Amino acid sequence: MSTLRLTTEHQGRQTPTIGGLLLFGKDRFARFPDAWIRVGRFAGTNRVRLIDSAEIRSYLPRAAEEAVEFAKKHLTRESIVEGLRREDRWSVPLVAIREALMNAVVHADYAQQGAPIRMALFDDRIEIENPGLLPFGLTIEDILQGVSRLRNRVIGRVFHELHLIEQWGSGIQRMAAACLEAGLAVPRFEEICTHFRVTIFNSRVRPAQADETDVRILGLFTDGEARSTSIVAKRIGISQRATLTRLKALTSRGLLVEIGTGPHDPRRQYAGLAAPGSLASDAAGSGNAAGRLKRRSKRGTRR
Repeated sequence: MSTLRLTTEHQGRQTPTIGGLLLFGKDRFARFPDAWIRVGRFAGTNRVRLIDSAEIRSYLPRAAEEAVEFAKKHLTRESIVEGLRREDRWSVPLVAIREALMNAVVHADYAQQGAPIRMALFDDRIEIENPGLLPFGLTIEDILQGVSRLRNRVIGRVFHELHLIEQWGSGIQRMAAACLEAGLAVPRFEEICTHFRVTIFNSRVRPAQADETDVRILGLFTDGEARSTSIVAKRIGISQRATLTRLKALTSRGLLVEIGTGPHDPRRQYAGLAAPGSLASDAAGSGNAAGRLKRRSKRGTRR
């Protein structure tokens, strides 16, 4: 217990640490009343009509798994037969939902009161939200590149020992890779007021898959900003030539949009189609993404 920092010695006896109390304390709600998960399924794409809900107050390791089971009740799945093998494919990869939930539990700010961890399922998306912003100095772009800083070290250590999470900083990239492999948009990551939210979209936008480097490149564009080849190359850590080859391939597959007056425009940039509702995807939906983005570029819009 003390090895995992679940307990510590105080006045000659072992007493629970804050992490130990949060994880396994019988009276944890007396001190941390919002250390639980609220889940709900809404009809349509807003919160007007709630059709199913639950308050999950089990110990945190079990609560995260129960939240995944709730999601499974409301997801669809299809059976794919390949040769003699049959594979069940969910409408949203379970690994993405599980990673988002585990991250929410491990990184939540349990000192905040008034809002537990929440998972809301809609017709077009799943939103998973935890109290607490990213630790000071850490940005969304950082976490997309695998940078991680644990808020709750004891919870993180126990989840790692229980094999609920893998190596530090890998969850976000694994989430994005699972969605891309399923043909879904890259999840959206946001800081909203005092909470952090992950939105996983469930409509298939492409059949293509992406490797780890492509996932990292696409992750740069989830903020809606356009970037040049040189900036992307610097962020990813590969040559400009290799970066340009990948950017063009991603553009041809419909994962990025090229912004510029022509193929030889020295100021050519790229923008993402990371999520429905973004500028780029709205433009693509109208059938004239490149045209609209080019007009913005010509007007001198800074990206």
